[in-house]
Amino acid sequence: MKPLLFFPMAWLAGTLLPTVVQPHPHVFVDAGFFLKFDAADQLVEIKVTWQYDEFYSLLITEDLQLDRDGDGVLTPAEGVLLTGFDTNWDEGFNGDLELRVDGDLVPLSGPQQATTELRQGRIVSTHVRQLVQPIAKQDGPFSLKAFDPSYYTAYEIKLPVTLSPGLQGQCMLERIEPDIVGGLAQMQAQLLRIDAGADLEENDIPLMGGAFATEILISCPDA
Repeated sequence: MKPLLFFPMAWLAGTLLPTVVQPHPHVFVDAGFFLKFDAADQLVEIKVTWQYDEFYSLLITEDLQLDRDGDGVLTPAEGVLLTGFDTNWDEGFNGDLELRVDGDLVPLSGPQQATTELRQGRIVSTHVRQLVQPIAKQDGPFSLKAFDPSYYTAYEIKLPVTLSPGLQGQCMLERIEPDIVGGLAQMQAQLLRIDAGADLEENDIPLMGGAFATEILISCPDA
């Protein structure tokens, strides 16, 4: 479970079905990634950084009764209470992260080594996702996407995406932006075919978070 970030499909149906597709997120997260390769040049883990928007950060700190003096600085004890607030996941939750190779989804571990702090009024958390099976760099390219399928939370890859130091000059990182206009048009066309009270899953209407996600493509040619 990722507290307060999950939102049911009913929201999506209520938002999209009336007349015009106007989905909008309620939580905004700046994301960044560090891809760690081992001595054999195998991708072994991804360190994920999430920086929450100011309003959501305020809601969380107030809900946990932290930073009561409002100075934007947590005491050590408050830091302990905040750490891991967003890594208590339900079984099967993918952490709003997809790593693919040749189109195939790469299994990742649950969140590990969680850290959390408050920086200038924004919560910044990190966690590590290990690959269940390491993958050699030359077996890429690796496709990385961060998204909430329901689009209740909007992830933007605004923080750095970096690799192990030895591979920084060997690998190429390409940023592929989504076709938002095209995705909305396609979704609207699908929704116009069904009744307002219809179940989206039963009518094979996909959730749209993935369509709005930026893709990071990492290619590491064999030297």
